[in-house]
Amino acid sequence: MRFSLCIFALTLGASQIALAATPDVLDLRVGKLEKEMHAVQRKVFPSGAPVDPEVAPAAPSISAGSSASAPLADVTQRVDLLEAQVKTLTGQTEQFSIRLKKLEDAAKADDGRLKALEPVAAAAAPPADPQPVVKAPLAKTPASKTPAVKVVAPKTPKTTTASKPATDKKREAQVAAVVVPDTGDAAEDSYTYGFRLFEAKLYPEAQVKLMEFVTKYPKSKRYTFAQNLLGRSYFEEGKYANAAKAFVENYTKAPKGERAAESLSWAGVALNKDGLPAKACRVYQEFDDVYGTKAPKEAQARVAKGRIDAKCPG
Repeated sequence: MRFSLCIFALTLGASQIALAATPDVLDLRVGKLEKEMHAVQRKVFPSGAPVDPEVAPAAPSISAGSSASAPLADVTQRVDLLEAQVKTLTGQTEQFSIRLKKLEDAAKADDGRLKALEPVAAAAAPPADPQPVVKAPLAKTPASKTPAVKVVAPKTPKTTTASKPATDKKREAQVAAVVVPDTGDAAEDSYTYGFRLFEAKLYPEAQVKLMEFVTKYPKSKRYTFAQNLLGRSYFEEGKYANAAKAFVENYTKAPKGERAAESLSWAGVALNKDGLPAKACRVYQEFDDVYGTKAPKEAQARVAKGRIDAKCPG
């Protein structure tokens, strides 16, 4: 009997020692958690004050006759859960930092590519205003007097010369034959009319309407089509500097537009035609870097041939 009482006393003493040591261990773990949470807050809020947790310590309540080990076990379990959550938050914060770094690097790369093309657009810009001068048919005047010339509205632009009145009438008839759309959608009608003039090979008149469209409707879904068509109209007239400028502007202002890749491929052709093969090769390299095999097959073929024509290295 005395031996059993001794064993019980020893067991009780060990339990009391363990219970006394447990708060110290919990204090150390909670202190570590606080430091880790502060580290996470410094990463999440690098420029602001960290947010204090909305957690208040609960007042300990141990009912009479209940064992102290049950509350301590509950606190230990909650500390374990907090430690696991801190590890998860730390890992997520590191992942977010890596993703943010990748996004910043990609944005810098895009800015670098666009800046590299700015000198190309500046070099391709013509010294004078690229917009064609559109004149109305000459009024009938005596041969001894200088005929009066006035600018007409863009709706029916006409190009005339004093020495060929028959040609003026023919041109006027060609422009009049192009149907002006009237669907109620002003933006769509404006683009369609410019496209019809281009299809009729009335390039100066088409340039007036297309320039009017891109100036008035820069946010339209048709912007990339109109800007590309503007470059094509200059190109067909042999105005390669104007064409290259229009093509590069379409790419720089709407790089994800439906006609951006096509414009970039045409820009290289126009630059080479204008006697700037080195700049054409730079444009072709930009095309490969940005679009590559994702570009339309026709544009890819144009770039491949353009590289040969411009004698690009590699």
